[in-house]
Amino acid sequence: MKKLPLGIQNFRKIMEGSYVYVDKTQYVYNIINDGSYYFLSRPRRFGKSLLLDTIGEAFSGDRELFKGLWIYNSDYSFEKHPVIRLDMSNIANRTPEILEGSLAASLKKRVEAEGLDISAEIPSDIFKFLIEDLHAKYNQRVVVLIDEYDKPILDRLGDIKTAEANKDVLGGFYGVLKSMDPYLRLTFITGVTKFTKASVFSELNNLSDITLSKKYASVCGIGIADLDGYFGERIKALSAAGDFNHVSDLRSEILAWYDGYSWDGKNRVINPFSLLSFFDREGFESFWYASGTPGFLMELMIKDPGVYTNLKNLKITGLMLDTTEIDKIEAELLLFQAGYLTVKDVLPAKGTSLYVLDMPNFEVKEAFDLHVATAFTGKKQAYVKNTQLDIFEALQDGDLQKVLELLRGLFASIPYELHVDREAYYHSVFYAVMNVLGFDIDAEVSTAGGRVDAVLELDDKAYVMEFKYVKCEQGAEPELKKKLFEKALDEGMGQIKSRGYAKKYEGSGKTVYLAAFAFLGRDDIEMRVEIQL
Repeated sequence: MKKLPLGIQNFRKIMEGSYVYVDKTQYVYNIINDGSYYFLSRPRRFGKSLLLDTIGEAFSGDRELFKGLWIYNSDYSFEKHPVIRLDMSNIANRTPEILEGSLAASLKKRVEAEGLDISAEIPSDIFKFLIEDLHAKYNQRVVVLIDEYDKPILDRLGDIKTAEANKDVLGGFYGVLKSMDPYLRLTFITGVTKFTKASVFSELNNLSDITLSKKYASVCGIGIADLDGYFGERIKALSAAGDFNHVSDLRSEILAWYDGYSWDGKNRVINPFSLLSFFDREGFESFWYASGTPGFLMELMIKDPGVYTNLKNLKITGLMLDTTEIDKIEAELLLFQAGYLTVKDVLPAKGTSLYVLDMPNFEVKEAFDLHVATAFTGKKQAYVKNTQLDIFEALQDGDLQKVLELLRGLFASIPYELHVDREAYYHSVFYAVMNVLGFDIDAEVSTAGGRVDAVLELDDKAYVMEFKYVKCEQGAEPELKKKLFEKALDEGMGQIKSRGYAKKYEGSGKTVYLAAFAFLGRDDIEMRVEIQL
């Protein structure tokens, strides 16, 4: 079996080192022949860097490097062109001044390596002269490949002022490409987010965005058919050595964990980093999610906790997925662009398409729920997991009083600065805790009578829950609190009954628990329960 290219983004190293390479060269051929300016958004660890390196090598003139791949037997000429490769993830960006200095230093290394005489100090000027001088030196048009173009912006989203300043630096830098058209053979830019006002998009109006293109839906990632073709031997070996009765069982488990990504609602691909990590470790874990922490994303969700409980089958227009502004970025859009949501379906609509988004697989959902629970509570994962296990045991026993005590302890320990005076906050924390336990829980479930906050099912039990939050001044008199609790619990239980939230379980044989929870604050929580046998 060929070696696993885990963490390797260098095409030449993969080919010469006898590593597995899932052939993407037909896409490379189409990219080279169909246009000149491209933009592609994909999540981190999804093969963007390897794609760019493969494109770069296609312009190296080394046809034999591609032997055995689709493009080798095509009519592609393998004509050699000078290539400028910029990886913005390696450019320091703490301040706009540092960003400019780091850009200039990176370009000057290439200038020195080529033996060129460029005395400019401003990054955009160095970039411009480098393109012109390489064109003159090799008498060929230049290929420009920019990886993670938006990294200096995304890294600073917690400080909008710095993010905007970095965007301005990049705008002037990327804007150089507009005037370089006579000198350029191909320009390919990758990133996560398409910021509306960054000059790479406002200036380069001929930039083709292939992010949601059906033709390039599988340009990154590993197709389901490729799973057997490139990793079939490994699957057989692991199946024989493990607890799986059939190869198909292990294959199905792999797909449940790491498959499910799509950018057109039809073609699905597997996360390459996660799949390679699985074969390397020979076990199921949340590999991709552990490779990065979406700190700014969690801050957005804490500010608007209702986002979290409304992510399933989220509908969003193509226009909303296309661009965003730094100071108006939406959590749902960032979730999609960062890889926590993916396209499950594309619905026909007048004008722009309507995309249905959902979490792609078990790996993302499990890790994301845990991260939300820890971010919303300010607690370490070990504390959250222990609380979850205690709640699980209480629910298995039908002991909702124990659940209430555990919830009181959980919320009482949350730092004041993380609290949000909204019902959605309390709902989201509970929802995250339950989801990580693997419960079949649906938040905001639609029923004939309305929308129930949460439905949680076990083999022999079902919990129908309604959450009510009433803002109450700290230190309020006990009598006032009692009245507020009674009113909220009456409303919650009345809503469950009047809207027939539990009717779906009639005749199911399950014991049904109707539970109304009322929140007045951190540890001010009360509950009313009725049991239907």
